[in-house]
Amino acid sequence: MKWTDSRDIAIELCDKFPDVDPKTVRFTDLHRWIMELDDFEDDPNHSNEKILEAVILCWMDEFE
Repeated sequence: MKWTDSRDIAIELCDKFPDVDPKTVRFTDLHRWIMELDDFEDDPNHSNEKILEAVILCWMDEFE
């Protein structure tokens, strides 16, 4: 997965952290958790606030 795969990242996070409400996640934690996903293979420096917001929004959809 890459930073542009917001939906896939969100699904993985939802599976890995089923009890975490994405509305409560800080961007620093989100970035670290994404980097720790087994299938994630992108440069850590290629993320930004817009990308992390997109992941959070997708995760919120999956969480509900």
